[in-house]
Amino acid sequence: MAAPAGSARPGGGSAVSVSRWALRLATVAAVVVLWQVLAANNVVAWLHFDTVPSPLEVLSAWGDRFGTQQYYLDVGQSLIRIGIGFALATAVGVPLGIALGRSRVAGDTLGTLTELARPIPAIALVPIAILVFPTDEAGMVFITFLAALFPIIVSTRHAVRALPTIWEESVLTMGGTRRDVTLRVILPGIMPGVFGGLSVGIGVAWICLISAEMISGRLGIGYQTWQSYTVVDYPGVFVGMFTIAALGAATSGAIELCGRRMTRWLPRGEQKS
Repeated sequence: MAAPAGSARPGGGSAVSVSRWALRLATVAAVVVLWQVLAANNVVAWLHFDTVPSPLEVLSAWGDRFGTQQYYLDVGQSLIRIGIGFALATAVGVPLGIALGRSRVAGDTLGTLTELARPIPAIALVPIAILVFPTDEAGMVFITFLAALFPIIVSTRHAVRALPTIWEESVLTMGGTRRDVTLRVILPGIMPGVFGGLSVGIGVAWICLISAEMISGRLGIGYQTWQSYTVVDYPGVFVGMFTIAALGAATSGAIELCGRRMTRWLPRGEQKS
């Protein structure tokens, strides 16, 4: 008898998972080995690897940074900024996206302002943030908030508009209220789209935060990465880059995990090889 659709095959899931992780690790290892060979031999071709530190030099510099208090202060400060800015963007963006998707008046007023402001890169507003906000810290949180806000708004709005109208009509026909429609139809139905916007938003927020820290920061991973570049500490630059990558992957992965937990009711097919 065939197994039900979507069910895991006995003993097959773990083997597939191990093989996939082995392939991922092998891919990363191959890139690192190639980088080591090119940098160690000072290869100069289309790209100049004679000025690029090797992975071993970067690893040594990273180990030195781990032993300093400044490194953890920079990581903590960047996480605080991204946490506050992203939380504010979520708190504002999701309700606003629902309003834009449900209300014609909101779409004609707030939606118009949103569409006018959305094409402006958040990092381009750094000079304005410096002028308007009393501290650089508030300005960088604002830039982070703005960077994450628009992807969240747009994804939520599209998710609301994509909901079949028959769902809402069915609830109302069965005696449900507008509150029931919101809690039982809209919020569960838009969750996949909302978390898609959150995933995009956190990535854009990291990009703009690091850029803002490089321009006007006094603390943070972006600021220290730029400082390393100005003093020609190229291993330190790579340490900053990889730290940013690790923080971005961790925060994005946390959002993805939260999204899967909150949308367990969705059917999930087996991923094809």
